[in-house]
Amino acid sequence: MLCYWGAQVREGFGLSQPDKVKNGKCGIRSVCPKAAVQDMSAGRSFVGFIRNGQASLLKLRGENCDHDGKLKPLQLKKDSLGFRSIVCGGAGVVLLDYGGKVLFMDKSTVWGPLKGLENRQVIQIACGDQHSMALTKDGQLFVWGDNTHGQLGLEKEQPSSLSAQPVKSLCGIPLAQISAGGDHSFVLSLSGVVFGWGKNSAGQLGLGDTTDRHVPTVVNSLNRKKTVSISCGGEHTATLSKGGTVFTFGSGGFGQLGHNSFKDEHHPRVVAELWGSKVSQVTCGRRHTLVSVESSKLIYSFGCGMQGELGNGEMIKQCVPFPVDLSTECDHEYTFEKLIAGENHSFALFFKELESKPEPSDQGVLTLNDKMIDRWVSGSCKWPKIKKEINTVFSSAASLNGSFLKTSCDEHYQTSAEHCGLDSDLVKTYFAKLLEHEGLITEVVKVVQQKLLPDLNPNPAGVEALRLYLLLPELIRGLQKQRPELTGELASKILQLNIDARKVLVTYWSKLPTDWLKGLLKLFQKECAELIDQISCGETEHDFTRRLQNFLQVLQMLYKVCCTTHNDITNSDFIIHEINDLLDTLQATMEDLQDMFLSCWHTEALLEMVKLRDYCFGIIEILVKFPFAADTVSKWRMFNCLQNESTGSFPDQEMFMFNGSVLRVNRDSLLTDTLKYLKKKNKKKFFNLLKVVFIGENGADYRGLSAEFFSLLSKSLLKWEKKLLEVHENSLVWFNPDRTQCNKDFYYLGVICGMALYNHHYVNIDFPLALFKKLLQLSPTLNDLEELSPVEARSLKSLLEEDEDVVDILFLDFTVKGQELIPNGGQIPVTKVNRQKYVDLYVDFVFNKSVENQFKHFSRGFSEGCPLDVWSMFHPEELQELLHGSPKYEWLELHQSASYERCSASDELIKNFWTVFFEFSEENKKKFLMFLYGTDRVPVGGFSKRPLKICQSDGPDPNHRLPEAQICFGKLILPKYSSINTLRNKLVHAIHFCEVFGRG
Repeated sequence: MLCYWGAQVREGFGLSQPDKVKNGKCGIRSVCPKAAVQDMSAGRSFVGFIRNGQASLLKLRGENCDHDGKLKPLQLKKDSLGFRSIVCGGAGVVLLDYGGKVLFMDKSTVWGPLKGLENRQVIQIACGDQHSMALTKDGQLFVWGDNTHGQLGLEKEQPSSLSAQPVKSLCGIPLAQISAGGDHSFVLSLSGVVFGWGKNSAGQLGLGDTTDRHVPTVVNSLNRKKTVSISCGGEHTATLSKGGTVFTFGSGGFGQLGHNSFKDEHHPRVVAELWGSKVSQVTCGRRHTLVSVESSKLIYSFGCGMQGELGNGEMIKQCVPFPVDLSTECDHEYTFEKLIAGENHSFALFFKELESKPEPSDQGVLTLNDKMIDRWVSGSCKWPKIKKEINTVFSSAASLNGSFLKTSCDEHYQTSAEHCGLDSDLVKTYFAKLLEHEGLITEVVKVVQQKLLPDLNPNPAGVEALRLYLLLPELIRGLQKQRPELTGELASKILQLNIDARKVLVTYWSKLPTDWLKGLLKLFQKECAELIDQISCGETEHDFTRRLQNFLQVLQMLYKVCCTTHNDITNSDFIIHEINDLLDTLQATMEDLQDMFLSCWHTEALLEMVKLRDYCFGIIEILVKFPFAADTVSKWRMFNCLQNESTGSFPDQEMFMFNGSVLRVNRDSLLTDTLKYLKKKNKKKFFNLLKVVFIGENGADYRGLSAEFFSLLSKSLLKWEKKLLEVHENSLVWFNPDRTQCNKDFYYLGVICGMALYNHHYVNIDFPLALFKKLLQLSPTLNDLEELSPVEARSLKSLLEEDEDVVDILFLDFTVKGQELIPNGGQIPVTKVNRQKYVDLYVDFVFNKSVENQFKHFSRGFSEGCPLDVWSMFHPEELQELLHGSPKYEWLELHQSASYERCSASDELIKNFWTVFFEFSEENKKKFLMFLYGTDRVPVGGFSKRPLKICQSDGPDPNHRLPEAQICFGKLILPKYSSINTLRNKLVHAIHFCEVFGRG
């Protein structure tokens, strides 16, 4: 049965004889045609019906209308399966048949297929005044018609279109419903996210303003409202939430918003009069609104009723919902099916309880599900059909994004920039099944590679589109042959995302379970490793560089996520060990090239070697920009490689000193001589490697003398009468905050530290980790203060943990050592509310404000003293270790890495030496290092990176001679002592009293 009310029309719409029409109260009429109405729609000019798959149109009364209009049937095409849906707009009519084909009739009343939808299976249609919309089975939205207000969603510059155009910005959004109003459009996603665009003169887009939108825009105020349907009127909009709550917004001049007023609303507002009614349907006419409550079988109306379209028997404007006075037979004999609101008409479609209702049409985007996969795996349907389904689902970002929603407890309705709404278990289950079947996965990969990835939109309209970037890695990880290529394409697409989309993706990553995030990390890490391995083997394809950079950039995004949110994933998880192989290849290539140059080779082999060298250097220059990928030793090797390249040096000891800058100093005036040298204006001296000469002493500097120089200079700086540095309670050193006028001195202090790093030496000044954080533009924390000043830090930590009463009686204010932390800080007490701010400002004062000028000049000097700026690739802990030496003294490693000349490990002399050495106290062991190497610091990577060589001396009267050290080569010259006691005495004497026993 069809009930209708509103403006006068041909009695019964031609669905049955006029005398069969029943007239009820308040102008409501009903008709029971022989062929049940399956679908219908009413617009400005036409009302259309579908019965038994057949469509018919009736032109409504109007200026250009025949008052004796008849219901005109539309002819089906021979191959048509029948019509299933019809929508009438302001000027046109759109029909959809069961095969997914669309027919369109414009003002000229000429029917025809719509260009642009050929070979598309459409599942939903919508029609506005001058524009129309169609949703396809694979989740694409197509639009056509007028675009004067942006109602097509195709950007502002796009003109109107007679052919269907895809709304590319919605690519990847799994849509549940589409709706078209007068000159505005809306879509609803499967996760309840609402997008609107087009005319907004009355706030009908719900965005809080009256500015038109030319692209789909999220209605943020409806987020997480569990919206399940949406309807557009002429200039107003209504939405329905899962619990039955109705929101309306836009034009309210006729009361069509139901808010007991005639005002416009620019934000979605609940229709309070319907609160608790559990509304099941809502539909908007041009200026009126209808809602139904299934449980009570009531229909409510509000808005313009000047032609009876409210069904209350009055010609009025009504701003609150009132029930429509339907006949009693509708309550008892029939069940309600559908509401339709038109220009000046209203309709309600009913079916008898025992009457067969029309089959519900499939209006949803095709998504992957368990039954579908089981059919594919079992082979219960033919391969062509399987291929078609695979093509539809896996070529569509929307289909895939809608396939794994976490519907339990309605979690998918919580989708936002913080919550992806994805069911991770479902993802793993579905993909695991597919990966077990080679034929299926081959077809899936082909579709993903050829269709899905190339079409991904870098500027998605909503966050739901980003689920795909979580799904695809899980699929790709299980592949073998196709994995590298697909991972490369995925990395490119991630990096092409706009900044806002990438930020959301990073947030999604931060919320992933640790095992999932580790899998993502390993996927891109593995591709990096394989590329580097290929380069190490001599392959130099141009595309390798681009792909490697892409993988590293994605890994960098993941690294930042793990640094802030995933403590279970550490720095070591990101290290690519194959970098060492690349460095080995480069070192071997450089050595071969050196031999070739010295031999004056001019062959193709030489050119190939040069090409490989340059390529390797190019890769290293890329790697230093991504320091998380290498361990400390590898980074130090990269630093050395780039340094050698920049100075023109070769990687052997003798060539290392080419172009050196000579510094002549007297041991008695070491600091003064050094400052004189630094004050000479010649920045090239920092770029060249340093060569030290101690005045009045023999010996060439092959790094040993300069190592000793920096050790001695460190002591001089700590004893400097200018007191630039102050030693704290735990022997750590920090800038003296009182020395605010010593700009040049702090600059030279920075230069000396930078020179030490650049020349691969250590300074014996124990700066805290905070200094290296600041050099790398990172902020020190309370933990850093605990390292520098444990007592202060413990007091601050206690302050954060104390009860409120205790905080109040401490009588603290926002000052430190008489300095105000904030304006008027002496008058602001520290309370439980603001104590965290106080602690943060306290730490900032110690490390930043109090030494701002000192650090500024130190930092400038450090950068000049170490002119190879790639030092910034090191982590703070690594930079500290490079400048201070390793804190780990693995003495057994020194023993195990030792080599011997003119003797062997089994000789009694050597056995006695190691016995004596391991008897030494820790202090004496360090003095031995100072004696042997000119520094007591352990190199990065341990003693194996600077091995000890013991050479037996065969000179006369060994018992009367002392051990000697060639500090440049780490060689201990040991006379063949007659007993262990003699060896002990001589060695102890040497390390304690002989300052200049080295031979340089």
